[in-house]
Formats: sequence, structure tokens, C-alpha cells
Amino acid sequence: MGPRDSINPRHELVIALGDPAGIGMEVVLKALASAELPHELQPLLVGCRRSLLRTHARLQQQSNLPLADPAALRIDDQPLKANVQPGQPSTSGAEAGFRWLTRAVELLQSRGSRALVTAPIAKHLWHAAGHCYPGQTERLAELAGCQRSSMLFTAVSPTSGWRLNTLLATTHIPLSQIPGALTPDLVHHKLDVLLGFCQRFTTTPHLRIAGLNPHAGEAGQLGHEEADWLLPLLDQWRKDHPQVRLEGPIPPDTCWISAAHAWQTPNQPGPDGILALYHDQGLIPVKLLAFDAAVNTTLELPFLRTSPDHGTAFDIAAQGIASPESTAAAIKAAWDLS
Repeated sequence: MGPRDSINPRHELVIALGDPAGIGMEVVLKALASAELPHELQPLLVGCRRSLLRTHARLQQQSNLPLADPAALRIDDQPLKANVQPGQPSTSGAEAGFRWLTRAVELLQSRGSRALVTAPIAKHLWHAAGHCYPGQTERLAELAGCQRSSMLFTAVSPTSGWRLNTLLATTHIPLSQIPGALTPDLVHHKLDVLLGFCQRFTTTPHLRIAGLNPHAGEAGQLGHEEADWLLPLLDQWRKDHPQVRLEGPIPPDTCWISAAHAWQTPNQPGPDGILALYHDQGLIPVKLLAFDAAVNTTLELPFLRTSPDHGTAFDIAAQGIASPESTAAAIKAAWDLS
């Protein structure tokens, strides 16, 4: 890894390379060559050095984009224990990604590094390999000894410079389980988390919360959750936070319209944060607006973690065509927000 005494922990980002059969190594090598990253950044990659060197050699033949040179990078070498080929998903690759993530957290915590960036993994392959977590977020919470964690997606518009922030109240659970998982305590807590994040940028945030049902329940005609407990909860939360402008519950099909205007138009005001009540409710507008720019950010851990807002893309692995934009945004966000 190189001499420890030349490294400033507050300049070090630990980067776990994800599933080796996916595009993780490719997008990390491309992203680390971005001129937009801070020059003080000292990345520490966790993964298989041999695979990374092979990826670099292949990309030199395939891609015209600039690449970081693995020979000049610090790599905590965790060799593959089985043959894994790009574009050929397997439990061996999933096991490697799981091991690399675990090692990355160990390094971050022991070294006091600034933040963690994770390349994508395939959840179903983790499960097939015996690691039954809904995703990396839940494994990170376990490693950090945290009972709770929160998933927020953040992106800065290249057109307007406005920052889109969407927090999910529930994450990777079936649609049928959402009404039972949503409770007043959970929503209250997630509003507090969203407020804390948005106060990084303003002392008087403007927040919005989406309703659960179509038309936010239509006064009980299309669902009862809003009337039964969500509206009273929000009224009390507003009284407890008089400095915050909280709108909602807003019908989900219109909740992100002002965010879209702010994303597309300079000097157009938009909300500082939006709370979505379930995964697809929040991720559909985020990915429509900011697919290449959005960053998955894990809150409530002892450290900040970011990840690109896309998957392993096994279907294009080894072709040299994967876009590094979301990974570069994740690295920059890890630096800017930590």
C-alpha cells in the first residue's frame, strides 16, 4: 500500500471495487482520471491487483478516455480465490465483492480515512453466495455496529448547479410490505435524518414528503395511512421544527415537479430535500433527472459512504463502454460531504 507516513487520513478515500465480473474496476479507473477530483485526494483501492492490472491493459486498447494507472495507485491487494471473468457473474465474484467490502471497512476504521466509496455488487449473487443482506448498506451498518442506516440520493445539476436530495424511508423490501414497515416513529426519524443532512447547506431547509397512496390518499378515498397517522405526525413535526418549511404529504406524481424545474433551470428554487416513502417512489424521479450524476449516500454510520447510482452492468462488462460519470460523482461527493 505504500508508506503510511506519507498519507493524510483526511485525504484518503477507501474504494471497494465491487463485483469483479461487473464494471466496477473499469469505472473506478476511468473516474480516478477525472480532472474534477481534488488534487489532494489519496485513494486506497481494495480488491485484486492482478484483475485491476488486466482491466487497465484491456481498457488501454478499448477506450479513448483517460485512465488512472494502477502502478501509481495504492491497492490493498485481496487476490481472487477463483477464476472470475468480466461479464460472467458467479458466486465466486460475489464472494470476492463481499470480502473486499468487509476489508474496506476494516481499513477505513483502523486508519481513520475520510470516507468510503463502493463499486456495485449484485444482491442476488450475494444471496446465492450465502450473504443474505438486502444490499451493501445493511452489511455496512452491521460492520459499523449500527442499528439504523439511511439511504439518500444526491446529485448536482450540471445545468443549474442545484443539488437534488432524496431520502428513502424504506429501501429494499417488497411493495406488499411497505404499509406495515412505515410507522410514525420511522417517518419521524427519517425526517430528522433528512433535516440533518440538508442543514449542511442551509440553516432553514425547505423539505417535502411524498404521500404513500395515489393523490396522497384523496382524503381517505384512496388509502387511509395519510389521514390516520401521517398528517398528524407532520403537523407535530412542524411545531417541533418551526425553522423548517415542510410540505406534504404531496401526491407522489407531482412531488418532484419543482425539483425537475430546479434541476433544469438556473436560479429556479427547489426543495432542499425530499422524503420518499419507498424505493421506486424516490428512485424513478431521481434516475430520470440525474442518472449519470446521482450518488447513493449512506447516512447514520460512523463514516460517510457513497456509491454510483447504477448496478454491475454485467452485460457490458469488458467492452470498455461503461460511463464513469456516476462513479466520479460518488468520489467527489464522498470528498465534499465528509
